[in-house]
Amino acid sequence: MAGAIHFSDHGGDRYSGSPPLVLIHGSGGSRLHWPPQLRRLPNYRVFGLDLPGHGDSPGEGETTIVGYVAQVVDWLDEQGIERAVLAGHSMGGAIAMTAALEKPDRVTGLILVGTGGRLRVNGEILQAAADPIRFEEIVEVVITWSFSDQTPEKIIALAKMRMLETKPEIIHGDFVACNQFDICDQLPEIHVPTLILCGEQDRLTPLKYARHLDEEIPDSTLFLIEGAGHMVMLEQPLEVTGAVEKFLGSL
Repeated sequence: MAGAIHFSDHGGDRYSGSPPLVLIHGSGGSRLHWPPQLRRLPNYRVFGLDLPGHGDSPGEGETTIVGYVAQVVDWLDEQGIERAVLAGHSMGGAIAMTAALEKPDRVTGLILVGTGGRLRVNGEILQAAADPIRFEEIVEVVITWSFSDQTPEKIIALAKMRMLETKPEIIHGDFVACNQFDICDQLPEIHVPTLILCGEQDRLTPLKYARHLDEEIPDSTLFLIEGAGHMVMLEQPLEVTGAVEKFLGSL
């Protein structure tokens, strides 16, 4: 435990000496939204974070991306990590990109999964998420839209169960943070190697979002994954892990 952030730590002193990989989950998620293959990547030190109020972390969460960036940077300081590769899914991608813009000396590279330069939330969903009575309804909608049609039901059911464990006000705060986020005009100012991963059937952050990131971020590589939606890393864990490992090896 470090401050309000609970985390997993794989690799320790056995890693190759490369900058560590820090995994940042999306709205209403936790470190378990990253597959074990990636959280336990051989030859690298990998941290999986539970943002405040998520997973096993205490706290009330944030309502801005900048607020979450401050939490992550404080955690880096507490761990004595000078520079890291930040991997972010959806809202986590917004946090990672904002960190690269605000604290460029702390970020060695970016891995952006199912995310975009802005993350508008459907107005009806945003409004309904503020009503605890409609919490299960909202979770059902979000989970339904998060996976491709080919995803095994047990994976979807587990994701739904985990999201329901998050406080309704935390998820609403995450949606508020995403809805306010827009760095489209700043993307060319991201000057670190960047891997962009997107499931071809992503309905929450569609392919055009990933293509826009690739067009605007100078040193970027776009990797599309078939048969996967927004939760691409849970749907196709081996492909995602392979792409990440190749990218880390190129840094």
